[in-house]
Amino acid sequence: MSPVNKAACGVMKEWDKTGFCVGRHPSLDAQEQSEDAHNEVKEGNTTKLKGLETIAPLVRSIEETPDPIPAEVQGTIPHWINGSLLRNGPAKFEFGDTHYNHWFDGMAMLHKFKMEKGQVTYMSRFLRSDAYKKNSERDRIMVSEFGTVAMPDPCQNIFQRFFSHFEIIKPTDNGNVNLMKYKGDYYVSTESNFMHRVNPESLETLEQVDWSTFVAVNGTTAHPHHDPDGTCFNMGNSYGGKGSMYNIIRVPPEKFNAEDTLQGAKILCSIAPANFSQPSYYHSFAMSENYVVFIEQPSKIDLIKLVTCKMRGKAFCEVIYWDPNLETILHLIDKRTGKASPVRYYTKAFFNFHQINAFEEDGFFMLDLCCYGDGQALDIYYLQNLRKSGEALDEVYNSTSRAFPRRFVLPLHVTDDTPTDQNLNTRPSSTATCVKKSNTKVFCQHEDLHGDDLYKYGGLEFPHINYERYNTRPYRYFYGCGFRHIFGDSLLKVDLNDKTLKVWHQKGLFPSEPVFVPSPDATEEDHGVILSVVLCPSQDKATFLLVLNAKTFEELGRAKVPVNMPYGLHGVFNASA
Repeated sequence: MSPVNKAACGVMKEWDKTGFCVGRHPSLDAQEQSEDAHNEVKEGNTTKLKGLETIAPLVRSIEETPDPIPAEVQGTIPHWINGSLLRNGPAKFEFGDTHYNHWFDGMAMLHKFKMEKGQVTYMSRFLRSDAYKKNSERDRIMVSEFGTVAMPDPCQNIFQRFFSHFEIIKPTDNGNVNLMKYKGDYYVSTESNFMHRVNPESLETLEQVDWSTFVAVNGTTAHPHHDPDGTCFNMGNSYGGKGSMYNIIRVPPEKFNAEDTLQGAKILCSIAPANFSQPSYYHSFAMSENYVVFIEQPSKIDLIKLVTCKMRGKAFCEVIYWDPNLETILHLIDKRTGKASPVRYYTKAFFNFHQINAFEEDGFFMLDLCCYGDGQALDIYYLQNLRKSGEALDEVYNSTSRAFPRRFVLPLHVTDDTPTDQNLNTRPSSTATCVKKSNTKVFCQHEDLHGDDLYKYGGLEFPHINYERYNTRPYRYFYGCGFRHIFGDSLLKVDLNDKTLKVWHQKGLFPSEPVFVPSPDATEEDHGVILSVVLCPSQDKATFLLVLNAKTFEELGRAKVPVNMPYGLHGVFNASA
C-alpha cells in the first residue's frame, strides 16, 4: 500500500505563518476510516460502496452572478497568484415544463474566480448561445442536446410538425464542456462544429464560430493541444456519402486581423475508420512533440441510427454503443508531414475520455491515459441517475467501472527487420509490453501508473499536469479527482517515480478538476499551487475556491462565496484576467 499524505486531508484546524494547514484532530481520521470501513465491501480491486450521500443539489439549475462579488478568504491565498480561474459546465436543466435528460445537456455557464493580492472575487454568466436564446424565448427546449431530443414546436401547423420528424438533428452550439485558446482568444466549446469566442474579463459571449466554415468537419473535440509557438491541433469527424473520416486539424498561431478566428486552419491528416458506417466516439486525443495519436476505441456511433434520430425520437447518446469484442486501435501521425504511420498499434478494449500526457523517449512514444474497462461511462450521467438517493444511488455507482491511469509504450521505428512475437519495450523502468505481430500491427499491453491505494479512492479522472512546461515532455507528476462517488470527492497527486499518492479529502465535499498554476520563480515541476472549486451538496451556498500547495498537497487557503454552483467540467487559469 502506497503512503498517503494524511496531513493534507482538508480540515483546517490551525495555520502557521505561511498559511499551511499544520493540524488535524486525530479522531477525525479514525472516525472517517471507521465510516469508510463500515460502508464498503471489497471485491478484488473493486470497492462496492453503501450509503452514498445524495448529489442531487449538484445538478440543479442556478442563477447567474453577472457582477463580481467578494469571497471570504480563510488561510492564505498567495499574493503572487494574479489572474483568474475560468470554469465551464452545465447549469440550467429545464425550460418551462420541459427537462433535459443528461448532465451533458445543461446550458453552459462560465464561472470566474479572480485572484489579486490575496483577495478573491467571483462572477458567472450563462453562455448566450443560440440554443440558450431560442430555449429562453419560448420557455421550452427548442434545440436537441446530447441526451435530449427537442420535440416539434407546438406553434407549427400539423404538416410542419409531421415533416420536422424527418429532419436530421442540427448540432447544438451549447458550449458547456471546456474553455480553450486559439490565436490568443478564449473560446468555449462542446463536441459540435460550433464554438463561441468569449471575453475572459466580463464573461460576455462574443461571436459564434463554425469550424465547418474553415475545414470540412462536422464537429471537433473540446480538448485541443498547442505547441509552444501557439500552433493548435484538434480532431474532428466528417460524415459524407461514403461514410466517415477522422481528421486532424492544425490551426496556425498567427492572427491576420482583430476579427480573425480560425482562418488558416487546415486538415493535416484524414484517417479512415475500421468501419466507415460505425466510427468511434472520442472526447480527446494525445500529442507529443512530433506526433499525434488518435485513439479509435470500441465505443461506436451507428451512422444509420444517427441520421434517423429525430424520426425515431432518439437522442445522439442513444446511437453510441460499446462493442467489447473489438480492440482499441492507436493511430500514429507525424505532425510535420501529416502522414499516418503504416503501423497500427492495438490493445485490449478500453474507454477513454481524457489523456494525461504523451512524450517521446529512447525511440518510444509514451502514451498516458485514464482508462475505463468498458464503455458505460456515458450512461451513468443521466440526470435520473445523478438525482437518485439511498440504495438506488449506491446501485448506480457500484454498477459502473472507474477510470485508472495507464501507460502504453509504442515503438516508433518498426521495420521489416524488427523481430516478431517478442517484447520490443527495452526500457527497464517500464512493465508495459509491445509485440510486433506483423509489419503493420503491434500489440500493446499497458502498465498501471498507480499503486493499490488508488483503488480506495475510486480511480482518477480529470487529469491535469504542469502543461505549459511539461506537456509533450517527460514528466513526474499529475493531478486529478478521485471518484469514490459519482462525482469527484477527493484531489489526488500521483508521483510517477514510485507511483505514490498525496490526497486532499474532506467528507461531504466535492472538488472539481484540479488546475496547476506554476509559481513565478518555479525551479521544480510541482512548484506552484492547485486550484479547485469545491461544492457541498448538504449545505446551501457553501461553495469555495480551494488553494493547495502543489508540492506538499497541504491546504493554503480557501475563498468562500455565498452562491450555489452545479458540478462543472473543465477550466483554465488565465494569468491576464
